[in-house]
Amino acid sequence: MKKHNFTAGPCILPQQVLKQASEAVLNFNNDNLSLIEISHRSVPIVEVMENARKLVLELTGLENKGYSVLFLQGGASLEFLMTPYNLLKENGKAAYLDTGTWSAKAIKEAKLLGDIDVVASSKDKNYNFIPKGYSIDSNIDYFHCTSNNTIYGTQMKSFPKTDGLMVCDMSSDIFSRNLDFTQFDLIYAGAQKNMGPAGTTLVIIKEDILGQTGRQIPSMLDYQIHIDKDSMFNTPSVFAVYVSMLNLQWLKDLGGISAIEKINDAKATLLYNEIDSNPLFEGAAVKEDRSNMNATFLLTDSSLQEKFDNKCKEAGIVGINGHRSVGGYRASMYNALPLESVQVLVDIMHNL
Repeated sequence: MKKHNFTAGPCILPQQVLKQASEAVLNFNNDNLSLIEISHRSVPIVEVMENARKLVLELTGLENKGYSVLFLQGGASLEFLMTPYNLLKENGKAAYLDTGTWSAKAIKEAKLLGDIDVVASSKDKNYNFIPKGYSIDSNIDYFHCTSNNTIYGTQMKSFPKTDGLMVCDMSSDIFSRNLDFTQFDLIYAGAQKNMGPAGTTLVIIKEDILGQTGRQIPSMLDYQIHIDKDSMFNTPSVFAVYVSMLNLQWLKDLGGISAIEKINDAKATLLYNEIDSNPLFEGAAVKEDRSNMNATFLLTDSSLQEKFDNKCKEAGIVGINGHRSVGGYRASMYNALPLESVQVLVDIMHNL
């Protein structure tokens, strides 16, 4: 039976990408060697890394605009620390927007290194909205935000102007919608939410912002070292980078971000229309801030939970249980999830 994978992460990937990746594990480039048993310094693997980085710049429209692309390790969690190490000046100050669990973790790490101003927070409402109307100090080194909040189902629809550098954690909606990516000086994203398997983290960084903190940076945390070594200062996560490359190529062949945005809009519209029109369900996030990637919703009649859960299971739907912080349900509609899967879920909701 076909499975409809709404899991929040690691993410659903296109079937053709999974097929290519599985073949490469057994026989990469028809060399009768596995992708994961050859040197990361070999020409074929270097080409994988170069192609993956090139595709990132091409899809985001950042080619020839002074940006470098890195594939690192440690997840977005390590970027919470790498960001202030590389951008927060000694005796400097950074501004953070608190919109969920992951932004709160980023704030915690940044406070280890300097003065952090939390300009606004939606914590008092269990992060069910994106704060607006806040002010950002003109003297900050950088402003940090999280574009999409996987747990709570909220998404930033616009980004503030700031006199400092603009940093964004795009772990769960990278490559899902058109943005002016030139407004960001640093973007990072764990691959496992919307790009590839767990094990690598994408970093897109404007090269001329580095080397201005006045602090000594440990080698593994220094973006400039990773740039100088073409993302191979240490052994990269070869398999994760390769699958991410395949997924980026799939997206390019589909028509790029513009094409997938239309599909993602259609999926989100279909599900949210059902949530809003069906009295048995209610959305968990404020409407204007709803995420197109992660729809969070609740049953209005808890006595129907077992029936709903069983119907979803019978239809092959997996991964829609809500995070314990929110409860209810969470349907993650990442790039590779087909509209058909959303329709199956909506039909069950409609006929409940």
